[in-house]
Amino acid sequence: MLARVAPMSRSPASLPCRGMRRADPLILSSQPRVLQLFKPASRLALLTNHRQELALKGRLPSHVRESLRFVSTTITPSSKKASENDKVSPYSPPTTGLLSYLPSSVVPYAELIRLDKPVGTYYLFLPCLFSTLLAAPLASPIAPPVTVVSTAAIFFFGALIMRGAGCTINDLWDRNLDKNVARTRLRPLARGALTPKQAVPYLGLQMFSGLALLLQLPAACFWYAVPSLPLVAAYPLAKRVTNYPQFVLGLTFSWGAMVGFPALGIDLLSNNPAFISAACLYSSCVAWTVVYDMIYAYQDIRDDAKAGIKSIALAQEANAKMFLSAVGTLQVGLLAAAGVAVGAGPAYFVGAVGGAASTLGYMIWKVNLSDVVDCWAWFRKGAWFTGGAISTGLAAEYMVRYLSEENEQEKSHP
Repeated sequence: MLARVAPMSRSPASLPCRGMRRADPLILSSQPRVLQLFKPASRLALLTNHRQELALKGRLPSHVRESLRFVSTTITPSSKKASENDKVSPYSPPTTGLLSYLPSSVVPYAELIRLDKPVGTYYLFLPCLFSTLLAAPLASPIAPPVTVVSTAAIFFFGALIMRGAGCTINDLWDRNLDKNVARTRLRPLARGALTPKQAVPYLGLQMFSGLALLLQLPAACFWYAVPSLPLVAAYPLAKRVTNYPQFVLGLTFSWGAMVGFPALGIDLLSNNPAFISAACLYSSCVAWTVVYDMIYAYQDIRDDAKAGIKSIALAQEANAKMFLSAVGTLQVGLLAAAGVAVGAGPAYFVGAVGGAASTLGYMIWKVNLSDVVDCWAWFRKGAWFTGGAISTGLAAEYMVRYLSEENEQEKSHP
């Protein structure tokens, strides 16, 4: 509905928009029509020259003054940026999956630790599993399966907790950057569902829980695990200073490749073959992290460029497949060296090394780095394909050695 301004003795220049005739419709009952009435330049002139004066003098009805205030909040320098963000769907509470069963007050905390996206936990756990399986045949006597399984279980729950702690630290550092990236703009800290004052005590609880689990392992594990904490805090900062933050992430996520040895009672400092093997396995896992996280980074490559976030995907965009192939080859070579150092048998080289080479090669060949959905799909598959192949080869090598020792003991003690 349109209303007309009552005749006034003042000149046309005193009307809300210069150059309009007295009889022209001015006041509209809905905000969209107010936006349509004036051209952009006229809107800004209206706001800067007349809105405050007329509103103060009470010459416009209250609902129109509210409409004009709406216009004033719309015509701002940041309106273009806001409209770009509006292209991304607004946040909606989870309606499926694990998070949909949680109380609404708990959901932001679960989202903060990526409880609904466990693939990161798998990637943190797998180096721990690799080192446990590689170390088991080196123990004297060979570690029994129940010990290997119980140790791996502690590592899994530790990975679940510490991966959540790492996500919390990352989001605390990146909460302002995340707002500028479509995929991360709805994270709890970025969207304001949680504040740093809420996240920091939550982080403390996670760290305390991780420590409680770590203390279930032999005491030596504490001294091997603690040096990884500065790396956990450093990774978010690396994205600001280097184009290769994935290497820093690799140093962090691969740390468990060394902890499995002391967890089974093997002192790396006094056992030279074990030390060399652990170093090669750790380096192999670092290379693997670079491969899968580079693929992951391609999901955000355009937003990262706009936000000033450094990434290996941006640095190597021109020759991405070649770079991935080179790092993947390095990973496989280091994995083979880890087996050579401890005299591993055919099961290791066929299963773990051969499996890693074939799955990595296939993934690098097939992944479409320009497709966000495909990058996410192959990032998830990498944990199962490559991680599963290496784990299977290591488990087979362990069982061959364990059963061989069992047979020898039976022969010596008939």
